[in-house]
Amino acid sequence: MKNKLKTALSAIKSGVPIEEASRDVDWKDFEGLVAEILESKNFEVIRNFRMRKPTMEIDVVGIHLGVAVLIDCKHWKRMTNSALEKIVLRQIDRVKHYVANTDDVVAAPVIVTLYQEETKFVSKVPIVPIIQFSSFIDEFYGNLEEIRTIEK
Repeated sequence: MKNKLKTALSAIKSGVPIEEASRDVDWKDFEGLVAEILESKNFEVIRNFRMRKPTMEIDVVGIHLGVAVLIDCKHWKRMTNSALEKIVLRQIDRVKHYVANTDDVVAAPVIVTLYQEETKFVSKVPIVPIIQFSSFIDEFYGNLEEIRTIEK
């Protein structure tokens, strides 16, 4: 399972087109790798975090040093800018709901994608390709002022 994704990422790094390399990767493998990367960086990780009233789900929550990174994993083909904007707005809503129901937390919405070459920002929300996610997390706390955060 996770090996499929790791094999696909190795193939992508060696020049195989993303669409071809990731043909056999499913969303669970993708979310699992995101969680595994966070765990390797000493984050407390919760997968498929569900909230009520209204019902919402966050794919992966990573908490470290008092900051929660709330991740929406997008295992889709290329996305238009308007589709990305809608995804970002929905993730911001989920993060606001999470913060409203959690004590003493600062939270940052993040979108992790499979099909994208570089990190970009929409409304200060980072859209990070999975192949850059580990280094993004390494630099996360140093770049926190550039990233949208939500707190009570």
